[in-house]
Amino acid sequence: MGRARLFLTDRGDDGSMNVWSMTPDGTDAQQHTTHAGWDAQGADLDGGRIVYQLGADLRVYDIATDTGRVVPIPLVSDFDATRENWVKQPMNYVTSAHISPDGDRVALTARGRVFVTPAKKGRRAQVARREGARYRSAMFMPEGDEVVFLSDETGELELWTAPSDGIGTPEQLSADGDVFRYEVTPSPDGKWIAYRDKNYVAWLFDVEAKTRTEIARNQNDGIGDLRWAPDSRWLAYVMTADNSYPQIHVYAVEDATSTAVTSDRVDSYSPTWSTDGKWLYFLSDRHFQSRVGSPWGPRQPEPYFDGTTKLYMVSLTGEDRSPFEEDDEVYLAEKKAEEEAETDEDAGDEDDSNDEDDEEDAQATASDDGVDTDEESPDAEDDADDADGEEDEDAVDPVVIALDGMNERVLEAPVKPGNYGGLSANEKHLFWLAWNPEARTQKLQALEIKNNDIEVKTVLDEMNGYELSRDGKKILARKGSAYHVFDAGTSAPDLDNTKVDLSGWTFSVDPREEWRLILTEAWRYHRDYFYDPGMHGVDWDAMLDKYMPLVDRVTHRSELNDVIAQMVSELSALHTYLWGGDRDTGDDSVSPARLGARLARDEAAGGYRVEHVYASDPNYPGRRSPLAKPGVKVAEGDVIEAVNGVAALSVPDISVPLRSQAGRQTLLTVRAAVGEEAEAEAETHRVVVKPISPWAERNLRYGEWEYRRRQLVDGKSNGDIGYVHLRAMGSGDIAQWAREYYPVFDRKGLIVDVRHNGGGNIDSWILSRLLRKAWMYWAGRVGRPTWGMQYAFRGHVVALVDGNTGSDGEAFAEGFQRLGIGKVIGTRTWGGEIWLSFNTQQVDNGLAAVPQWGVFGPEGEWMVEGHGVDPDIVVDNLPHATYNGADAQLDAAIAHLQNLIRTEPVPEVVIPPRPDKSHGDNRARP
Repeated sequence: MGRARLFLTDRGDDGSMNVWSMTPDGTDAQQHTTHAGWDAQGADLDGGRIVYQLGADLRVYDIATDTGRVVPIPLVSDFDATRENWVKQPMNYVTSAHISPDGDRVALTARGRVFVTPAKKGRRAQVARREGARYRSAMFMPEGDEVVFLSDETGELELWTAPSDGIGTPEQLSADGDVFRYEVTPSPDGKWIAYRDKNYVAWLFDVEAKTRTEIARNQNDGIGDLRWAPDSRWLAYVMTADNSYPQIHVYAVEDATSTAVTSDRVDSYSPTWSTDGKWLYFLSDRHFQSRVGSPWGPRQPEPYFDGTTKLYMVSLTGEDRSPFEEDDEVYLAEKKAEEEAETDEDAGDEDDSNDEDDEEDAQATASDDGVDTDEESPDAEDDADDADGEEDEDAVDPVVIALDGMNERVLEAPVKPGNYGGLSANEKHLFWLAWNPEARTQKLQALEIKNNDIEVKTVLDEMNGYELSRDGKKILARKGSAYHVFDAGTSAPDLDNTKVDLSGWTFSVDPREEWRLILTEAWRYHRDYFYDPGMHGVDWDAMLDKYMPLVDRVTHRSELNDVIAQMVSELSALHTYLWGGDRDTGDDSVSPARLGARLARDEAAGGYRVEHVYASDPNYPGRRSPLAKPGVKVAEGDVIEAVNGVAALSVPDISVPLRSQAGRQTLLTVRAAVGEEAEAEAETHRVVVKPISPWAERNLRYGEWEYRRRQLVDGKSNGDIGYVHLRAMGSGDIAQWAREYYPVFDRKGLIVDVRHNGGGNIDSWILSRLLRKAWMYWAGRVGRPTWGMQYAFRGHVVALVDGNTGSDGEAFAEGFQRLGIGKVIGTRTWGGEIWLSFNTQQVDNGLAAVPQWGVFGPEGEWMVEGHGVDPDIVVDNLPHATYNGADAQLDAAIAHLQNLIRTEPVPEVVIPPRPDKSHGDNRARP
């Protein structure tokens, strides 16, 4: 061909990736393959031929003949991954667990299957079974004889019920699914099912009529915490207000109206009805006491509010006294008067009963005499009384709510503020989860509902969640990898005797059927979660039809991910990650370890030569290489002859004897480097080190690159310019900002390097700190002045970016430009700015991440996605020069700042003369 550059691009009219070429100077681009509708990918060149993937095929393009063909690859294999797969650890796949109304059973949803298991011993039932369908959120109906769940076996998520004993045919309830549904919540009388969907709509489903009614629709952040009142006539739920504060609402089933019952000025959530229907308990964030007292101190301390939640309650009628209220003389007098009145009333009822007995005797006599009294027979009355008695026994008093003024009737419950969630109540107790954000643990706490000796008790520590049975007598809780069912009270359970027996729980899946399900589910996740309902103009239904046939050729879960990736790529969006799912890891896998150095096999020297020990910031000794720690006598040029007595040259690689040694004492036999002639005669010595994981060594290697950048900036700028590198924009990276920025906040220039930045979500934290301005100064009697805002940077700032700056790193760069902080230097960034969340888990614990929130600017244009951030000053790091240690982008940043420091110097802070406030005789004399 005589053309030096071959590449893949989608620049053709069809928009599909094809093989192209161009001349070395970048001109005369020509297309060589013409695949339409499918992308060429993974191309490789050898012997004048290019091999690449197209759909599920491999193809070869011959450069000389300008022809291509499919490569036939017949495989002889039992394709082990396609055989029936037994799930031997179902607990790893549990997505929901719900307790039966009386606490005797538990409904478990695991890997898309529904099981009902006894709390003690007994038969475990698989409630619904159909290969290729996924069941979700199974829970018991009020009578306990059925479970209700969501199933996608019709192609959409619909409501279904099935006998809880697994005997019988499941029944489809709804047939109107068109989007993901969640939080299926049956009413206590079983007539209604409330649920919510991905479109921020809450629905009420009529079980008998099989119709649904819209409860509420939100435009902010969805609806949740669906909680039924005891009489099934009211539903409490939480909906986010326009100012982003969650508010509690109640919905009246009879007239289909909703009313907000808490303020939109505070976060309120987790509504819980008292069992007598007189109170609504809830949690709310209303306690604000910063653990940081002032902005003075190292690293710009800012307010931090912990333990903001308290427990609140509101009388539904406004006429009930709090059950926590202390007795007082007025209350006791009124209570005594009521009791006396009730005693008098009971006595009157007894007299009336005697009169009724006399009347009944007279009626009986008249009947015996053959006189028609126009009354029912005594037997009929007895039957009616019996019927009334049964009805009264099962009846629930109607809940009466005075909706006006509910927010003004809110009371605090006697519980100290904390970090709480998951509130529930039975007749005598309140239960909730309390978590420790530092230890990242949570515990179940309880409070007895009474007005004396009030004390919060911890029922279960370090647990993962709980649920109260409908009758309020039992609690289901998960602790570690086990479920427990125990009495609902303030006493801690005996975990040895309350564990739900899940021994022997196993079931099988058909991989091919499950793979079809996973592809469909990934397709549905994108249909319902993708930020653009129009799917970027793509016929999304047609894409499922296009890619589903490829599943028949899939023989491993990783291949399925490839098919999903091809399908999702049709949307032309980034942040479409795929990972996880069933993978063969093997039982004999071991963990490798490293020494934090670059080693080279040296046969002549008799071992592995230490070519380079990775350097690190000495201010943080915990980050040192194992070979760089004080007292470890290993230097660059030394030779490692043995590891734990195993000769280094007796194994294919020194990594072999280092396996499973990360964090463990490891003996190295080392010969010091003393020059080529004397090396063979040099004495050996032994040292003990603790190797690190490959990931830790990767961090060490990258950390050296950061450290050397900082040293270069310090040296070339004579200490005038500070340097901060951010690897990503996560919680750990704000720590890096704290380590690197505050020591240099007072310099004349600053480089914020977000090259290779992997993204995250803390751009606003970094930008807000760079936006701080010095607008005033403090001067004491002696010493240098300081300024406010504290730690504001007064000098010139630049940001460095490259093609690997991605996601929130790009958001930072775009904000850096738009907010006028400084110039951006480097090359155009990655181009991924539709934000995502990892809430789209697949049935086998894989993940098909969906871009869910697009970003646009105040001018009404979508930003960054598909293009990236264009730097103000374009500078590329050319490969060869960079390999040899050059960093043209960093040099450009230093030069740019030095020019600004020279031409637009930051004014020196000069303390003005102190004011002269003397007068007359008190004026100081010269």
